[in-house]
Amino acid sequence: MSNNLLQTAAANLKKAVPLMLKYKIPTTPTNYALWYTYVGEQTPELNKAMDEAIEQNQTCSPVTSELLYRQHVADPVELDVRSLRKSLDAMVIDLAQSVKDTNKDTQVFQEQIEKDFAKLSEIEDGGFSLDQIIAVVRNIVKEQGNIRSSTVSFTEQLLKAQAEIESLKSKLAESEKDVLFDSLTNVLNRRAFDDDIVAQVANKETQCSLIFADIDHFKNFNDNFGHQLGDLVLKTVAKRIQEACRDGNKLYRYGGEEFAIICPNSNQRVARHLAEGIRRALEKLTVKDRRSDKVIDSITASFGVHQITEKQGVAELIEAADKQLYEAKRLGRNRVMPIS
Repeated sequence: MSNNLLQTAAANLKKAVPLMLKYKIPTTPTNYALWYTYVGEQTPELNKAMDEAIEQNQTCSPVTSELLYRQHVADPVELDVRSLRKSLDAMVIDLAQSVKDTNKDTQVFQEQIEKDFAKLSEIEDGGFSLDQIIAVVRNIVKEQGNIRSSTVSFTEQLLKAQAEIESLKSKLAESEKDVLFDSLTNVLNRRAFDDDIVAQVANKETQCSLIFADIDHFKNFNDNFGHQLGDLVLKTVAKRIQEACRDGNKLYRYGGEEFAIICPNSNQRVARHLAEGIRRALEKLTVKDRRSDKVIDSITASFGVHQITEKQGVAELIEAADKQLYEAKRLGRNRVMPIS
């Protein structure tokens, strides 16, 4: 590495580390790489996304950091999904063996051809018969054919392996996405929620509220119309809630028919206003059952809202929001609690 590159690397690290400390970013290799790239200012899309995240949350949450790292810094093949990595490793081993076998065959063919050419020299010097000359030439042609056959076979193996590796890379990217996203609704999943809520609770310097939303009478949709319709209801509700989540608010599928929204820089009044807007939007949803052509227009949800307090840990926060949600259910559903 040149002196200029070393000086640039050192300068970037000197900028990155204080920023990570300022925003309470865990000192992991992924975060170092992300913030090193950020201060280098060579990826405008990354800088814009991180600036927006910091402005909205006063930090960069673990899930946001991971997603930005994958999108702007990491090579997709770098992502660690064991089963696919094993497949890729196995394919590399097979290719290596194919190369080894082909090299071995080529060496054998080369040795045989050298012997045949030596015989040709003997023929030229020794006055061999026409039949002997033809036999040597035929043998050379045969060996050349074997080399060509081996090379063609190896080329076919390489092309097949290349296609399979590209397919595995695609599956690798999809599998990595599944680590943080719910496969049905395509919103962030419970694992992502657990990571982000821990970081949010640890950040005592900013306000934050948590919203729990639960689809009312969801079991009836499955019982009366089947699980396919139930899945469609989940996807439709998730899409509508996602559309309402702006200014750094994040939606997660918490489990089953329950969703969670983390609202950074929001007190309980602001979060409750958001929940009420979502509740009204869900009331307007309609879903059509293709088998019976029946239109379902009775989709509602109940909401529990709670603002994080300084003394609360993650468990206490979740319990408090859950308590408000169950109170909304007890009072008749399709409402936001607390009332004010």
